[in-house]
Amino acid sequence: MLTDLMYVTLYVTDQDRALTFYTEQLGLEKRIDFPNPGGRFLTVGVPGTPVELLLWAHPAGAGRPDGPDGTPGPVILESDDLRADFRVFRDRGVVFDLPEPEDYGFGVRIETADPDGNRISLRQRRRPDQADG
Repeated sequence: MLTDLMYVTLYVTDQDRALTFYTEQLGLEKRIDFPNPGGRFLTVGVPGTPVELLLWAHPAGAGRPDGPDGTPGPVILESDDLRADFRVFRDRGVVFDLPEPEDYGFGVRIETADPDGNRISLRQRRRPDQADG
């Protein structure tokens, strides 16, 4: 039986550049950085959570949509205060698709992309005390 989700793979052309984006700009932590003959095994994750993003070296454009069209990215990161986090990330140089996070049916959302164009969705779930609409 399956027991958990271990890794989500993101293809990147420069692992060091991707590591900087995910750790210094989005605030994830480096978990594994293991060089081996098959390629550098590099992972990051949200502090205190078990799932890791595997930043795998691969040619440009592999495994990602062409551009912003409202489709969620392969990674959706959750925030408990997206508007506050948005300001922190923007100040760290993260470029977003919209000037501000927007309300939508399930809460609050905004999209960005890593340096290789991998779409990253940031979400805040609707709180139980928020009215539907």
